[in-house]
Formats: sequence, structure tokens, C-alpha cells
Amino acid sequence: MASRSARAGIVFVVSVVALLVGGCFAGGHAAGAPDHPTIPVGKSSQSIKWDGADRTFNVYRPPGLTDPAPLVVMLHGGYGDGDQAERSYHWDTEADKGHFLVAYPDGRGRAWNAGSCCGMPSQTNLDDVGFIAAVVSAIERQIPVDPARVYATGMSNGAMMSLRLACETDIFAAIAPVAGTLVTDCSRARPTSVLQIHGTADASVPYNGGPGKALKRNGSPRVDGLPVPSVTATWRTIDNCGPPTSTTAGAVTAETAGCPDGRTVELISVADAGHQWPGSVRGPILERLRLPEPSTALDATDTIWQFFSQHRR
Repeated sequence: MASRSARAGIVFVVSVVALLVGGCFAGGHAAGAPDHPTIPVGKSSQSIKWDGADRTFNVYRPPGLTDPAPLVVMLHGGYGDGDQAERSYHWDTEADKGHFLVAYPDGRGRAWNAGSCCGMPSQTNLDDVGFIAAVVSAIERQIPVDPARVYATGMSNGAMMSLRLACETDIFAAIAPVAGTLVTDCSRARPTSVLQIHGTADASVPYNGGPGKALKRNGSPRVDGLPVPSVTATWRTIDNCGPPTSTTAGAVTAETAGCPDGRTVELISVADAGHQWPGSVRGPILERLRLPEPSTALDATDTIWQFFSQHRR
């Protein structure tokens, strides 16, 4: 779990104004009311000083937001960034409908330290858990956020990072990894609602586990993680859930388990879908990495928000 001392003294920049953030933090959340100008409507870009480097993130605030607001942290995949995630997965449109904030952090070297993956952040053991906790705290210092409705989702390496966040922090009411697997120790996780979405034909993060196909010929990391059903089984154990029930509609199979205190652990499998965010836009990164066209059998973003909206911490 990210330490209290590691989160103190965050310096962040809102637009062109440099602001020093003080005060106390508990469980990754800033204490007290916001003490800086509110986040503007629409998209804004921010920076915080973290671990000796400037780290950046975007925030989207929809019109007509009611305080205190839910917050979704959207983590891009490997080779992506916050701008790419904002363009590809239509979370801004979903936020307009659902009235919540969205944060799009940028990984160092276009990757996240999710454990044994990926890239430079993993190789240097970068404290990305602490960085994302600091992003949440920085947003809370500017606008009222409902601490019971903070969520994390991500694609691929970002999905793995969302799983690590749930394993090591108590910030998030629910997470929703897409096309990812567990590549870190999760033995001390607290109960958390989890929705996992995965294509059964994913060659990069295989549904049945084991080494995946490298995304690039120049030595990009090959993910070697748990089978996807084993990840949700792990979370059913953590959450002390009952046995799952399964339903199938066309290409989409949902395996859902109810758990104490209203939590849920769910796996949605999309038949014959590859390494993708179902319902997303095929952008330059997918084309460059020669990844398949996203499935239209499921709108992952809308499905995830419907799941999040049912869960509170």
C-alpha cells in the first residue's frame, strides 16, 4: 500500500499556476475540503512532482457535475498515453451521461509498473501505485470527490495496473481490467468489486494464461500471467463470494458472483475477440501494433460504468 509519508508534499500545476499541496492524507485521500480553484469544465491537463520527476495527467469534468462527484481513473495500455485513452475509449461521453470525473494519467515510457510487467517502469520498480494515489489526492484537493465512489479501469498493461492498485491500496470501490491479467502479489488485498473483460482469442494476454505474443518485433515484453478465469477466482476468494452463475448472449458470456456487503466479482468473456477494448475506436496504436478490430458485441465503457455505478466503498 502506498505510504502516508510518500504522498506528503505533492507539488502540482493547474494550467499555468504552480500550487503547493499540503495537509494530511489518509488511505490515499486528501483530508478536508478542497483548498484550490475547482477543475474547469471540459478537459484540462495537470502535472505533479512525483518521485523526483514531473508526472502528467488529464482530467475531464462534464458540464452540470454535482458535488461530490464519482471519479474514474482510466489507465492506458502499453505504448499508449492518457490522450490516446481519452480518444479511444469514449469515457468523456460516458461521463457526460453519468455525471462523473475521469482522470487519464500518463505512464512513464508509455507503460506501468504492474508487477512483472511492463517495460522500464517494471524494470526500475517505479512507484506507479503511489503516483496514481497522488493523482487521486491532487484531484480531491481541487474539487469535491465522493471517496466512496472512486474507481479504476485500464486496458492491457493498464488493466494489470488497475489490478495492482486493488491489491495494494484501499482507494477504489471497484476496478475493471480489460485485456489484462494479474502479475503481482495480491495476498494482502482488501475486498473490492471486480469486473474483468477479456477476449477468448487474445494472443497478447492469453485467456488461458502463459506467455503471450509480443506486440512488437523489437523485444516488447511478453506477458506471462495467470489464466483470466483464475484472476476472477482469486478475487472471489478475497471477497468471500458465493459460487458464480453464468449467462450467455451471443458472443458474450458473463460469470457473476455475489459477495458480502454488496460486492460483486464478474468475468465477461467475448468469444473470438482479440487483444482489444470492445466497442472502442481503432486508432493509430492498434493499427501500428497490428491488433484486431475491436469487437462490437459489447460496449466495454458503458458496461464498466454500469458496474461501477452499483458499487460504493
